[in-house]
Amino acid sequence: MPGGGNRCGLQPISLLQALATIILAVAAAAAAARPAPIAGTSSSTSRVAAANGTCQSRVAPFGYACEEHTVTTEDGYILSLQRIPSGRGETAAGGGGGGKVPVLLQHGLMMDGVTWLMNSPNESLGYILADNGYDVWIANSRGTVYSRHHTSLVSSDSAYWNWSWDELSSKDLSAEVQYVYSQAGQQKMHYVGHSLGTLIALAALSDQQQQIGMLRSAGLLSPIAFLDKMSSPLARAAADVFLAEVSSPELTPPTPTTTTTNGALYWLGLSEFDPTGEYVHSLVTDICKQPGIDCYNLMSAFTGDNCCLDNSSVQVFLAHEPQATATKNMIHLAQMIRGGTIAKYDYGNAGDNREHYGQATPPAYDVTAIPGDFPLFLSYGGRDSLSDVQDVSRLLRALGQSHSRDGDKLTVQYLADYAHADFVMARNAGERVYAPLMAFFKLQEK
Repeated sequence: MPGGGNRCGLQPISLLQALATIILAVAAAAAAARPAPIAGTSSSTSRVAAANGTCQSRVAPFGYACEEHTVTTEDGYILSLQRIPSGRGETAAGGGGGGKVPVLLQHGLMMDGVTWLMNSPNESLGYILADNGYDVWIANSRGTVYSRHHTSLVSSDSAYWNWSWDELSSKDLSAEVQYVYSQAGQQKMHYVGHSLGTLIALAALSDQQQQIGMLRSAGLLSPIAFLDKMSSPLARAAADVFLAEVSSPELTPPTPTTTTTNGALYWLGLSEFDPTGEYVHSLVTDICKQPGIDCYNLMSAFTGDNCCLDNSSVQVFLAHEPQATATKNMIHLAQMIRGGTIAKYDYGNAGDNREHYGQATPPAYDVTAIPGDFPLFLSYGGRDSLSDVQDVSRLLRALGQSHSRDGDKLTVQYLADYAHADFVMARNAGERVYAPLMAFFKLQEK
C-alpha cells in the first residue's frame, strides 16, 4: 500500500503460515460439516436459526424467562445480550434478577451466545446457573448474527470489520460489564469465558483494571493466552500447505472455480471472514484432498479428541454456528502463534505502530499485572489441541507470580480426557466443570 506500508500488518510467509494454522482449521471444522453453499446466497444456517432471537429459539421453549437487551460500545457497535433472570418455572422478582448475583457468559472465536445453551437445561451452563439462583447474562460479540448493527456503519462496509480481539476486550467487554453492573443494581458479577472469551478477559484484567471493581471473579474454560504450542493436527497440516504471499488487503479473491491451495489465502482481502462462505468451502475442499490430512472427523482434528459430545448438541451447533469474525482478528491470533506472546495487534511497521500506540512495537499484555487478590478459576483439558497443556502451563506460571496456588484466589482444574469443545458441549460438563465452578463462585460470595 503506497505511503503507509501494509496497514493490515501482513508479514512474510511465516505469518501467513501461522494465520493458516488458525483459520484453515476453524474453517475446515465448521465448513466441511456443511454441504457446499449455493453461489450468491447466504450459506449460514445460523442466519435462519437466529431469525427469532436466542430467547425465543433456545430459552423460552424450555420454560425460562428471557429478556433481549442491547448495549452500544464507545465505537458504535450495537451488541445483543440475553438475560435469564430466573430458573425454570420461577417467577422473576421485580421484573429482573431480584437482587441475585449476576454472571456474564462470553463465547469464543466464531461462536455466539448459543455456546452456553447447546445442550439440555440439565447440561448447559446458561440454564444451570439460572436454576441455581444466578442472574444470567449472555454476551454476543460484534460481527455475530446477533450483534451486526452499528450506529453509522453496515456490516457490508469494510470499516465495520476493522477490529481484532483488542477491541473485543477494550470495547465490547467493557460496555457489557458496565451495562450488566448497572442493570443488576450495581452488583458485582462473576465472569465466565470459553476459549477466546478467556483471552479477552485476561487482556482486560491486565490492561483495564477499572473493570475489576465490577467483577467478583473470572472462570476461564479452555484458557487461550499463549498459542505457540497449539497442537491441532489439522492446523499443523494447514501450516505446511504452500501459501502465496498476499501483499494487499484490497486484493479481490478469485472465484472458487479457480482456487488452488497455492493461493490458500486468496480470500484474505475480505475484511469479513465468514467460515461458511463459498470461498472458504472451496478452500477446505482443496485442503482436505491433501495427503495425510484426515477430514473424516474434523471436530477432533481441530479441537482435540472430545470425550463426551452427543449428537443433539452437535446438531444445535450446526444450526447456529459458526459465526463470522474479522479477518483482522484472525491475523492478530496468527501473530500470537508466531511471536509466542500476548500483545496488541501488530500493524506491520514501526510507523503505523507508533501512530496507534506511540511506540514502534505493539504493547504487550502483562498477565502478571492482574491483582493477586482477584479470584480466578481455570479449567483445561489434556486432549485440547487449541488450549494446549504446554501453553496453559506457561500461563499458570505467569499467573503464579501474583496468585498463590495455596489460597482461594487461584483454582486450577485439569481434566485429562477433555478437549476444547467438551467444556461447553459435553453431556457431563455439569458435574465435572460447572459444579466445581459454582462452588468456586460461592466461595467468593462469602
